Amino acid sequence: MRVYHDEDIDLDLLRGRTVAVIGYGSQGRAQALNMRDSGLDVVIGLRRGASWTRAEEEGFDVHPVSEAAELGDIIVMLIPDMAQPKVYEDQIRPHLSEGKTLQFAHGFNIHFGRITPPEFVDVIMVAPKAPGPEMRRQYEAGFGVPALVAVHQDYTGEARAKALAMAKAIGSGRVGILETTFREETESDLFGEQAVLCGGVDQLIRRGFKVLVEAGYPPELAYFEVLNELKLIVDLIYRQGISGMYRAVSETARYGGLSIGPAIIDDHVEENMRRALKAVRDGGFAERWIEEYERGCPELQRLLEECENLEIERVGREIRRMAGGV
Repeated sequence: MRVYHDEDIDLDLLRGRTVAVIGYGSQGRAQALNMRDSGLDVVIGLRRGASWTRAEEEGFDVHPVSEAAELGDIIVMLIPDMAQPKVYEDQIRPHLSEGKTLQFAHGFNIHFGRITPPEFVDVIMVAPKAPGPEMRRQYEAGFGVPALVAVHQDYTGEARAKALAMAKAIGSGRVGILETTFREETESDLFGEQAVLCGGVDQLIRRGFKVLVEAGYPPELAYFEVLNELKLIVDLIYRQGISGMYRAVSETARYGGLSIGPAIIDDHVEENMRRALKAVRDGGFAERWIEEYERGCPELQRLLEECENLEIERVGREIRRMAGGV
């Protein structure tokens, strides 16, 4: 994959154009602030509420979504995936005129056909690979976070250049921008969340805690060993890679991890991951999630309540309170 940096990208392409950011949550706020600080003309599209007040207090012109969509030459969809189709259909699609640009931060709704833009607009993606607050912090420090860009529809012939310029405007050109496709971003992102970053790590922690407690070890000790110290390891991997992490830990941890780890996360787990990836790629997971959302998310709520009531969560809340946390 080619990596683009600031010097490869012309931000002047965006001068004189209005960027309408739809949403002012974690990503919406960070991207809007970064783009404004990069010299772009940014307006915000929202429902009235706390976010509206905050955006106004931070100096933005705030409008109802439909008005922002009418004003915007580039419309950036930064509301939750499941809310996007209705908002798009009711408040954005009527204001898409020839040559406008519709931008997403995740390919879900385009890739799975939940939003089908008209052929006379550009459709692009800019996906920063960090939560909004971290992206903003890095920008203010003079750095940035990596981003992926993709083009789904190039009506004007400028879609790719606009995607790169938008990524530069949020600070990603300072570190690196990679070009991908809506399909690749969507499928790899969903798989990563399910198999490793959220679901995989979550289950590894839960099961390690369960094994230690069942064997008679104090829950507080188990919490420290399988959860609290995880941040230290992840930070090492983030800074130095997997082998760098192993060089930084003790010889005992190094040998134990390298020799026993493959017996824990084995070929059976890999096969489970392949099944999860297949469900992502064939649309099975998307179908399940859309159906769940339309039912009001009863299974999601049950699973979240189950998670919140785990013993490791009770222990963790107490330890964090003792340590001065929340």
